[in-house]
Amino acid sequence: MAQDAPRTRYNFNPAWLVAVGDAPGAEQAGFDDHAWKHVSTPYAWNEDSAFKVSIHDLPTGVAWYRKHFSLPANAAGQKVFLEFEGIRQGADIYLNGKLIGRHEDGVSAFGIDLGSALQPGENVLAVKTDNRWDYREQATNTPYQWNDKNFYANYGGIGKNVWLHVLPRVYQTLPLYSSLGTTGVYIYASDFDIPHRTARITVESEVKNETGAAQTIDLGVRLLDAEGKPAGEFKSAQSVTLAAGEKRVVKASAVVNDLHLWSWGYGYLYNVVSTVSSNGKPLDTLTTRTGFRQTAFRNGMIYLNGRVLQVHGYAQRTTNEWPAVGLSVPPWMSDLSNRLMVESNGNVVRWMHVTPWKQDVESSDRVGLIESMPAGDSEGDPSGRRWTQRVELMRDSIVYNRNNPSILFYESGNKGVSEEHMLDMKKVRDEFDPHGGRASGSREMLASKTAEYGGEMLYINKSTTKPVWAHEYNRDEGARKFWDDDTAPFHKDSPSYNRNQDSAALEDVRRWDEYYAARPGTGTRVSSGGVNIVFADSNTHYRGDNNYRRSGEVDAMRIPKEGFYAHQVIWNGWVDIEHPGIHIVGHWNYADKVTKPVYVVATAARVELKLDGRSLGFATPVDDFIFVFNKVTYHAGKLEAIGYGADGKVLASTSIETAGAPTALRLTPHVGPAGLRADGADMAAVDVEVVDAQGRRCPTALNMIRFTLDGAAEWRGGIAQGSSVPVPLNPSNGPNPTPLLHEDNYILAKTLPVEGGVNRVLLRALPSAGAIHLKAEADGLQPATIELASKPVAVEGGLSRDFPAADQPLNLERGPTPPTPSYTAHRVALPIVAVKAGANNETAIFSLDDNETTEWTSAIPNAPKDNKFGLFNAWIEYTLASPSTPTQVDLKLANFRVRRYPLKITLDGKTVWEGLTPSNLGYCTLPLKPATGTHLKIELTGAPIEGSETPALVEVSGKVDQAAGKTSKPVLSIVEAEIYTGK
Repeated sequence: MAQDAPRTRYNFNPAWLVAVGDAPGAEQAGFDDHAWKHVSTPYAWNEDSAFKVSIHDLPTGVAWYRKHFSLPANAAGQKVFLEFEGIRQGADIYLNGKLIGRHEDGVSAFGIDLGSALQPGENVLAVKTDNRWDYREQATNTPYQWNDKNFYANYGGIGKNVWLHVLPRVYQTLPLYSSLGTTGVYIYASDFDIPHRTARITVESEVKNETGAAQTIDLGVRLLDAEGKPAGEFKSAQSVTLAAGEKRVVKASAVVNDLHLWSWGYGYLYNVVSTVSSNGKPLDTLTTRTGFRQTAFRNGMIYLNGRVLQVHGYAQRTTNEWPAVGLSVPPWMSDLSNRLMVESNGNVVRWMHVTPWKQDVESSDRVGLIESMPAGDSEGDPSGRRWTQRVELMRDSIVYNRNNPSILFYESGNKGVSEEHMLDMKKVRDEFDPHGGRASGSREMLASKTAEYGGEMLYINKSTTKPVWAHEYNRDEGARKFWDDDTAPFHKDSPSYNRNQDSAALEDVRRWDEYYAARPGTGTRVSSGGVNIVFADSNTHYRGDNNYRRSGEVDAMRIPKEGFYAHQVIWNGWVDIEHPGIHIVGHWNYADKVTKPVYVVATAARVELKLDGRSLGFATPVDDFIFVFNKVTYHAGKLEAIGYGADGKVLASTSIETAGAPTALRLTPHVGPAGLRADGADMAAVDVEVVDAQGRRCPTALNMIRFTLDGAAEWRGGIAQGSSVPVPLNPSNGPNPTPLLHEDNYILAKTLPVEGGVNRVLLRALPSAGAIHLKAEADGLQPATIELASKPVAVEGGLSRDFPAADQPLNLERGPTPPTPSYTAHRVALPIVAVKAGANNETAIFSLDDNETTEWTSAIPNAPKDNKFGLFNAWIEYTLASPSTPTQVDLKLANFRVRRYPLKITLDGKTVWEGLTPSNLGYCTLPLKPATGTHLKIELTGAPIEGSETPALVEVSGKVDQAAGKTSKPVLSIVEAEIYTGK
């Protein structure tokens, strides 16, 4: 194939100027901006407030960004476009004093054709941004639903990357639909043969002719594998003639062999090089990075490359923010954060409320993390212009991200939407991404015939048709500082929301166990899992006594908490556990004679605990994964846990040991794979640890650390519980009723504490290369010093050809999708051929309809009060297809979380279970005594008991979920009933 044609993309992030507040005349090229702050984008002008104040108090208003730049000589006569990955919220864009564009949704990428506004020599771009919470679309005076003070942290200005494209006059367009009216290239795979690793690869490229004359073109395609080696080559079947000014999609397709399919934890990507040629001469060449995978969504399950996968991952705020920075981090930090999700054995991230920025999408591709991509929503199903804003954002987001293999779900709403609105969203998917293998759905949508997936938050849903998975669960908070009841600062555990690390980790396991119990392989109706909210502590809405959300499995600096390690154990498989694991919760540095429970999370039949080689006994699992050793008396040494299989063989082991007295500090830097770039945007993350004489971290250390920074870097610091300045009094000068809501969390402070013996701080490289010296000191400890060197980055005329994401490696650690089944069938649903009930017989079928929005109840509507309720009619009977020996009954009962029902279950008149149902997250499983029969009857034996065995689930508002009123009415209400026999 002929040599590639010139097409140049420039990094437009260097050398910006910023001023906060309105600046009349700042759009003019000659405006005096010499006193403005020098920054590199991505840069949020209010970054100093990230995690320092609550989301509600993040600064808002107008800020101006200006940039002086010059185009290279090869741009003469070419098309020149700017691509903004997004601006918050609205922006007016001026070039050399001329208004050339406006963008207002605060989320999506957009493009601008610089065209005739360009001038020879220096050009001046000015961007007026406005991130007010009440910003309204100027043409319609309509607010944007997703611009919400609870959910979408407001980091204002140009907080995402900016690129400049110089293209030939016949060119493959950019995927920026609303702003440029173009769709770019669309790459997809079909006709998969998974065992033989083949598929048909199709490239559809939208080509535009702006030469002023007709052009006859061909489309050629080359595939390069992850090592840059040729993997395939093909071209369009016939030439296409474009009239002057015409744009058209040109298609090329071929079967490609020896494909590496993208998968969970296997972020295998190809470079697809598409070249538009005329008479053998290349006119435009575009390289698109993408991956190929096969998906299916059926039988209540999710299939990836032919293998069933149960969702176990995280609901994370799309801003994915860091302290004193917000979302605007370099690509290596995005990979650090997103790869940690995979390393915890999470397989899905549900980005919440708005579309993630391109950097996080591409990062998820690289690390092998499945994404659920929303458009824009707060909570609700609006109408009119507010709804069409959401549809347009979904369209733009699909066009921009449809070549990213990590996206498997398009989320239409953070709450359920109407069938009409769900159809609107599906039509957008079908028009712009008909072959991408992605499901279009929404939270809830349990009864929808249109949605292709759904699921509530907090609770278990099951289905035989579309997959349903919990869109968030376990919202309890727990700061990393608080180990347990026996470790300073002796934080009081509050199970309703504000836990210690040991309690939070165990609750992670308990909640997940109910999803695991309903996994594929447990019957015809199954749960496709769920996502734990959130992964990293978030500067969004919070509960209780802090001004940010601390329910992450890692803290805001991405230092793991105990829940992170618990998930590594309980999520180590696609469905069933495939690799045994074990983790001792907590540390082993207590005061002498402390006696406490020791908790072990393991995938084993039993666990043995040893202290310095002496056995402390064995434990069997509670909630499948938790092993409890009560009243263990501490003494310094090595604590070891050993997990055994049912056959007595060792499956896994782990240990922790007592650290000695703190003696020194240790600094450990983290930078991108190519080193620290002197581009004004790159960062180094530096860990500070308190260690003993043997270099072991001291897990109970809370020392205050003093940092000194010199050289070519800017201090961005870290985060910790507390405040670097005194908390203000309330207006009456009395005690502040909510002091922790006003703490600054040590944001930007150069003196801050370690927590659990460790903390992390950020340094931002200046745009000039040089040495960087960082020193850490603490009273009574040996100080630590490190030296870094930032590397120069070439910038000419405000443009750079340095692309930091290009250096990021692919995460291939989990390997390709295994060819073996991901689960074993543990039980089989018994078919039911008839049902009758003591009351409302016509609705008894609702307990079998695979629809969790309906239910059968024994309460008789419109009956006299004396006859409306009663044990005499509180029964339902199911007829099995043939005489069978059922072993379990699964019931979803009304008010399952807080109401417990006294029941008796009989099989052909013989009692096979009697007792009080447990409270649960959706379904209770009742084991049956051995018996054979055909008619299984469930009857209420007394008034239901109100009150949960487990802590309440507290909403943001303080409302308790499913807080039913006390009642003694003898009513039996069944949402779904399933009868099983062991396989």
